[in-house]
Amino acid sequence: MSEISGKGQVSIIIPTYNESQNIINILKSIKENIPKNISAQAIVVDDNSPDGTGKIVEDYLMSLKKMANYTIEVIHRKAKDGLGSAIMNGIQHANGETIVVMDSDFSHPPQIIPKLVESIKKHQCDIAVASRYIKGGNIKGWTFKRKFMSKFATLIAKKGLGIETKDPMSGFFAFKSNILKGKNIDAIGYKILLEILVKTKGVSIKEIPYTFQDREFGSSKLGVKTILDYYKSVWKLYRYGKSIEGNEKRSSVKFLSKAARFYTVGASGFAVNYLSSLLLTSGISEMWFLHANMIGIAASISSNFFLNKAWTFGDRDFSLKKTLKQFSKFIIFSSAGILVQLGMVYFLVDSNQIDYPFALIIAVIAAAFGNFVLNKKFTFNERLLK
Repeated sequence: MSEISGKGQVSIIIPTYNESQNIINILKSIKENIPKNISAQAIVVDDNSPDGTGKIVEDYLMSLKKMANYTIEVIHRKAKDGLGSAIMNGIQHANGETIVVMDSDFSHPPQIIPKLVESIKKHQCDIAVASRYIKGGNIKGWTFKRKFMSKFATLIAKKGLGIETKDPMSGFFAFKSNILKGKNIDAIGYKILLEILVKTKGVSIKEIPYTFQDREFGSSKLGVKTILDYYKSVWKLYRYGKSIEGNEKRSSVKFLSKAARFYTVGASGFAVNYLSSLLLTSGISEMWFLHANMIGIAASISSNFFLNKAWTFGDRDFSLKKTLKQFSKFIIFSSAGILVQLGMVYFLVDSNQIDYPFALIIAVIAAAFGNFVLNKKFTFNERLLK
């Protein structure tokens, strides 16, 4: 990172890809909202936009008169290398002691920038997050599906990585540039704030409420690759946290670790069910397929129970009375999970007109999570966060 050239200078990183309809207006709006006593450096990092976003900024700069407290720079990258790396590229060129990261599509209102900067300077916090999920924050223009995906991703980040910030998925935030000194930021996912929060654990954080307004012009960059990159980054950050902690002490991570084992066992149960049913309907027995399927289900439930008892929850007490009692509860909660799944699918599709494939995903996740929590709490008598 370059040396800070001015006390109180703020660098604003604006990554762009096909933002020709928004970029000039966002640069003008930033200028209008920056207080006169602050020197601002706007850095547009363009990923070789086919619509000429970078060239538009260059032409705009040619027409501008020199301003005392506001400068604009543009970094032309040769390819679309990802949002996280674009932000890091901008940070490396930043001169400010305070750095602001924001989108260029007006979903992040420039009017919030002074509040973020004030939180850093006046309240002496290290990171200021523009939050959609604290009192006073809101989201406008999103479908139920998009809101659900955001909430679910936020839940994974908070529970899986032990983060207390209400909106760790925010793409609109400010921070002191010196907190990244000596930190290796990989910038895998599209939410770089998440990585900063994990790798600067212990710094002071303040959240500022704001209303997220979905873009008016251009198209959203959220796609399957973006979602996969997010889960990849969460897993890498989880491994990072585990390596730092040594012997795992984070209750949230222990919870997710056991959940992962529980669902791995569930996947093995599917294999047991399928293979048992298939073998019984072929070969010597040639059993009727419904009878074979019933035995397959019983075999998978049994294998799931014993694997979860011994491996997932580490319960080595196989006394007859205790085991039968646990097995009965396991069957009840597994059956309840099926009912929850059916009920949710019906509710979401019939009453809320949610597409069946998406409704099925929500229902399966809810049923599987409920199944795990109930068995953890009542079958194997463990505290939830243990």
